[in-house]
Amino acid sequence: MNPSCISTRVRRIAVLVFLAAIARGEGAVKTIDFNRDVRPILSENCFTCHGPDEAKRKGKLRLDRKDDAFAPAESGEIAIVPGKPDASELIKRATSHDADERMPPKKADKKPLAAAEIEVLRRWIAEGAEYKGHWAFIAPVRPAVPVVKDAAWPRNEVDRFLLAHLESKALKPSAEADARTLIRRMSLDLTGLPPTPQEVNAFIADVKPGAYERLADRLLASPRYGEKMAQHWLDGARYADSNGFQTDSERFMWRWRDWVINAFNANKPFDQFTIEQLAGDLLPNATLDQKIASGFNRNNRVNEEGGAIDAEWRIEYVMDRVETTSAVWLGLTMSCARCHDHKYDPITQREFYQFFSFFNNVDERGLALGGNNSPLLPLSTPEFDAKLAEVDKQLAAAREETKTGEQRMLAAQAVWEKTAAAAPAPVWRVLDPETFVSEKGATLTKEAGGVIFSGGAQPVKDTYRIAATTDLVGITAVRIELLPDDRLPVKGPGRGQFGNPVLSELRIRAGAKQGGELALLALRGQAADFNQKDYEVQKAVDGKPDTGWALQGGIGQPHFAVFEFQEPLKIAGGVKLTFSIDQNYGQGFLLGKLRLSVTTSPQPLPLPTDVQSILTVAAEKRDEAQKKRLREHFASTQPTLAAAEARIAELTKQRTAIGKAMPTTMVMQEMAKPRDAFILKRGEYDKPGEKVTMGVPAALPPLPAGAPLNRLGLAQWMIDPQHPLTARVAVNRMWEKFFGTGLVKTSENFGSQAEWPSNIELLDWLATEFIRLKWDVKAFQKMLVTSAAYRQSSRLTPGLIEADPENRLLARGPRFRLPAETIRDQALAISGLLIERVGGPSVRPYMPKGVWDETNVYGDLRNYQQAKDDGLYRRTLYTIWKRTAAPPTMVLFDAPSREICQVKRGRTNTPLQALALLNEVTYVEAARKLAERMILEGGATPAERIRYGFVRATGRPPTDAELAVLTRGLDRRLAEYRAKPDAAKQLIALGEAKADAKIDPAELAATTLTANVLLNLDETVTKE
Repeated sequence: MNPSCISTRVRRIAVLVFLAAIARGEGAVKTIDFNRDVRPILSENCFTCHGPDEAKRKGKLRLDRKDDAFAPAESGEIAIVPGKPDASELIKRATSHDADERMPPKKADKKPLAAAEIEVLRRWIAEGAEYKGHWAFIAPVRPAVPVVKDAAWPRNEVDRFLLAHLESKALKPSAEADARTLIRRMSLDLTGLPPTPQEVNAFIADVKPGAYERLADRLLASPRYGEKMAQHWLDGARYADSNGFQTDSERFMWRWRDWVINAFNANKPFDQFTIEQLAGDLLPNATLDQKIASGFNRNNRVNEEGGAIDAEWRIEYVMDRVETTSAVWLGLTMSCARCHDHKYDPITQREFYQFFSFFNNVDERGLALGGNNSPLLPLSTPEFDAKLAEVDKQLAAAREETKTGEQRMLAAQAVWEKTAAAAPAPVWRVLDPETFVSEKGATLTKEAGGVIFSGGAQPVKDTYRIAATTDLVGITAVRIELLPDDRLPVKGPGRGQFGNPVLSELRIRAGAKQGGELALLALRGQAADFNQKDYEVQKAVDGKPDTGWALQGGIGQPHFAVFEFQEPLKIAGGVKLTFSIDQNYGQGFLLGKLRLSVTTSPQPLPLPTDVQSILTVAAEKRDEAQKKRLREHFASTQPTLAAAEARIAELTKQRTAIGKAMPTTMVMQEMAKPRDAFILKRGEYDKPGEKVTMGVPAALPPLPAGAPLNRLGLAQWMIDPQHPLTARVAVNRMWEKFFGTGLVKTSENFGSQAEWPSNIELLDWLATEFIRLKWDVKAFQKMLVTSAAYRQSSRLTPGLIEADPENRLLARGPRFRLPAETIRDQALAISGLLIERVGGPSVRPYMPKGVWDETNVYGDLRNYQQAKDDGLYRRTLYTIWKRTAAPPTMVLFDAPSREICQVKRGRTNTPLQALALLNEVTYVEAARKLAERMILEGGATPAERIRYGFVRATGRPPTDAELAVLTRGLDRRLAEYRAKPDAAKQLIALGEAKADAKIDPAELAATTLTANVLLNLDETVTKE
């Protein structure tokens, strides 16, 4: 749903609260203010038909601008006559009893104006109907800090603005919260993790002046701070570890996520933080980090569906960037102007596509088959650097060996060339097998002439072991012959002779005739009279069981293959050869007969025809191509050189594979020639209209003088001190982070549909102060957390509930449920399971079985497998995030799916949340580990152990009443588990972390349930 629609009900309630004050005649209500009192009524009820959208405007009446509202409409009537409400058509239509005349009309699906709303309009017109530009579109002017009656309470200027407001309502701030509450509150807000009991005690014991400020400094300096800050930023950036849409395959953008964490920890000024994310790639001499930062606008969903239209989806990605950028930095719903002029805000469709033009020049695909979409930036890591360094070292050694070998080879080749052409054909001597066996059950029989017949059962895979002895010295090669035989069963393609056997591996060992240690010989598959395509004889000596020499297309015929030894066998007195022949039969059966022969010929194979031909040419008359061919052939016969060259090829292949496996991240990168951009009729990609160039909405300031007309210029425009929105939006969201609700409650929308700020003077002071601080986020946040307002007790009283139920006036401290990530991280921290390591690839903690299978029919994220290492216990920020199936417990606690930009989370309270905290394996395992700590570290008695666990969970000791209830519960559970030992063992077996074997299972199970209660206390999952 559009954010402008989401905020309507919230804003209407706020307006009616104010109107009720008018109706009661409260003295605090002064002159009607157009922005505060009138614009919300007109925006909600009138602007749809009488606002900025010219195409949908009724009666040529426009109420969002004074000159139009004061002029005669198409009917001749004047909507607003200043000073004369009864003469104003606006009042007449709003109060008409005629359903056809009354405004807003029934067909507009809007309720009639409330009496209090009509009274506001009447008073406004009577007072002169003063129009103002929308407050959020006017640059903030730094207001004077108000003077307050209670000068002792404020600790900084923030408090003076709040106190002045409270005093105008005859309200007083609450007392300061106790030290335990304050350290827990600030720790959770700034780091997302609770303080340890030791940290709490140290803070309480620090009675020197400035202890509270030192606490703030320590927490802001913690690496946990950047992780906490990144959580919210990832929502707006729609960061995830998958592409979205149909297959929703995995993507790798975690280096951008780590950049965000590091930027917050380094306290990168918000203006630079903005520039680098919107245009880091366009900065002069952009660093690697700045290019990575530009990935903010590559976090969009990417479509991999085969039927997707490339042009359509490329346009959708640009649309997404407009929506995300405007929402995150400007708090505007700019995407509402995609198809027509904005209904509420002064943003035309033309201006939308001018803004669109800034993001239209990335050379990317709309249909991103294969996952990550270019442009991509390869990013090494220490692990990958080490792998590359080792491969490069080995490559250098192999190349040096090749260089030395080539020098020796040149001399040897000259000798070879003189004798090679006249070399006699090799003489083969058949081996007489002494032993022969089939490991898988085939029947092997020796026949005349050294032939071995394979009969009987023919298993799919088999290994033959054959041993033979020969007196030959200097054996250079072995030949295997496969001979057909009619005695085989009539099966397979060979029809009784042989099918298509795959000789998947040949290994030969050699030793002295009289015994001794056999040595495994190095072979090279040289040649065969026939090779099946992709199953060459060389693949029978590559050490891979799924490759080998095969004969499809030549079955039923005799075949031979020759394997040359790397070095001749020069064992004196004869040699014993032991053959291991692995067969992968495929279809059909192994050839009926097998025969082995050896030779001592220095040239066991005939020369290739082209080589023979070249050798007949005089050396001085050979051209370069002929010389190269001779060199290649001779090199292939040189064992050392060939091995080195093969090693170089293999290492080069490994280096390429490492490069392909290296992490990448998607970044922005401008095309050399910008794309043309057009107004798209009805927002449809294939209906271009008028051509447009880059530009910003006229209702906002122009681009700064000298700013380039590209994304860098747009980023500079965003952080211009005169820009009315950027600083306001940023400080409002930081306020919301600490106090629960923004000064502008509709923090997702600062347009005409926005709620009037609860304290506009404070908002503008904060915005200007943020700029004065040079956009220093840590300094700004320290100011907020060290204010007296932040330190207040959150205790509710009937008077405060009645006067300020939502705590908008801040007469008490903040109190609200913790975010989804903090709830899980806190449980891990309290239990001692949390693994703290900043950054790195996403991890896979516990998730429900089959969590991704329903949403992934084709993608590479099916069959989710949880981590078996410390990935189970990393901070939730690092959990792998799949857009179409976000982590269920996170969503249950209001985290967004991150399919699109979401700058504000809801805050719900449902029974399912309690069920998750009580039953999900993460929380049960955390409870068990907390129970172990309670038993081993907490003390000797149940009461001492419960007190220990209570302090770890809540930051404070339990009251006597609380301790009594928990102790009775522990006693009852202990009795139950002593009676049911199997149930106790089952409970403490949950989770990968093993239970401490020294602890009695029944005692551990009972204490686990007590710890589970502690982790589920409202006080534990709430920021008090």
